[in-house]
Amino acid sequence: MLASFFHAWNGLIHTVVHQRNMRVHVVSAVLVGLVGSGIPLDVAEKVILIFCVLLIFFAEILNSALEHLVDLATRHFDEKARLTKDAAAAGVLVLAIGTVVIFAAILVNNWETVASSGPQIARQVALGLPLALCVMVLVLPQPRAVWVDAVAFLGGAVLLGVLATYTVSSVFSAINAGLLLIATSAARQRRREGPK
Repeated sequence: MLASFFHAWNGLIHTVVHQRNMRVHVVSAVLVGLVGSGIPLDVAEKVILIFCVLLIFFAEILNSALEHLVDLATRHFDEKARLTKDAAAAGVLVLAIGTVVIFAAILVNNWETVASSGPQIARQVALGLPLALCVMVLVLPQPRAVWVDAVAFLGGAVLLGVLATYTVSSVFSAINAGLLLIATSAARQRRREGPK
């Protein structure tokens, strides 16, 4: 069972390292986590947001696996292979658009809470945007010095710690900690693979 978990983790990290859209989803998930940890939402809304984020991750990982399978099966250009890849990517796009619509609906539904939470939102922005930037630095494919990754990880960890003291949802704080761990693991894996 431990080996299965290890292989699944490697698949997740491989997708983050090699798929640009997955890197975008990781940073976007951090932003969703910041909203969820800063604005009081009811349980149903929290579950919906978490499910949307996880569903997009699942779809992007499945899309990546399908692309690898198509590439393995076809060594030259094939219109059906292109259509297969395009359809899989369209599935991820539909989920991403749906998630944005759901996210907007939740914010609109809670607009009174959002409007009366000015100081909390300002704090989430002041601490959350640098956290998202730290995660973004870690998932970027460009080569960089080890110390840059170390600073990004440590900065993200400190920001998470400060944000955790103000959180309205420890679940979303834990999700952001997990996303920082994924981003750090992706940076480490990219360094192991070396420049391409």
